[in-house]
Amino acid sequence: MPIRWSAVRVSEALDMIEGYVQQAAEPMEQAKVVAQAALEIPNLPQYISDCFYRLIGGVELAIGGGRMEQVGRLRATIEAARERIPAGAIEADHTGKIERMF
Repeated sequence: MPIRWSAVRVSEALDMIEGYVQQAAEPMEQAKVVAQAALEIPNLPQYISDCFYRLIGGVELAIGGGRMEQVGRLRATIEAARERIPAGAIEADHTGKIERMF
């Protein structure tokens, strides 16, 4: 029995998710900028600065832009999902030939 799922719908969902991630990226970048600025507060205790560093790291993990995480896990996961859609599946789905591919 052929596997029946819509590559087009998966691709469309990924496009929507990517759009929301892009919308969220700017406010998260602003939060990172504020956290970096907060590190300059005079006499800031280390137990507080550690929290700001964790916030900065969390933003970088999520959306990228840091030395360790350039792409970001959210964007990397979206790309991984796109790469797992079999070659030609979207085109075949558009033409109604998806059953023959699987």
